Amino acid sequence: MNILIVEDNFASRKLLHVLLSKYGQCDIAVNGRECVEAFKAALSQGERYDLICLDVMMPVMDGHEALEIIREVEKRYNISGDDATKVIMTSASSEKESILKSARIGCDAYLVKPIQKDRLSNEIKKLGLEPVGTG
Repeated sequence: MNILIVEDNFASRKLLHVLLSKYGQCDIAVNGRECVEAFKAALSQGERYDLICLDVMMPVMDGHEALEIIREVEKRYNISGDDATKVIMTSASSEKESILKSARIGCDAYLVKPIQKDRLSNEIKKLGLEPVGTG
């Protein structure tokens, strides 16, 4: 599985990398712009990300804006439904508006920080994604 971790905070990025490495190859982006660039680059090379863990609040471009662009790019490539990249939004905020906005623009799950291993694993299972070597 190909995973993109998008997180501006070093400690959070490191934690997600440790937790997600068992699921597959993890790439890193530190803001929404890098996320969109990595996503587009993968598609242009005939590859794609199976999962993106996307922080909501980041400099340069926030997670909501990045997710909107990702979903627009997928439409241009005729990627939809089960073929769409699974996106787990992560945030320190549990504000209802942030959660609802994330859902409206197409996230598949929303986790409030600090990220806990069991909660992350449960969301990944709900999304139908498997660790390397088990699917």
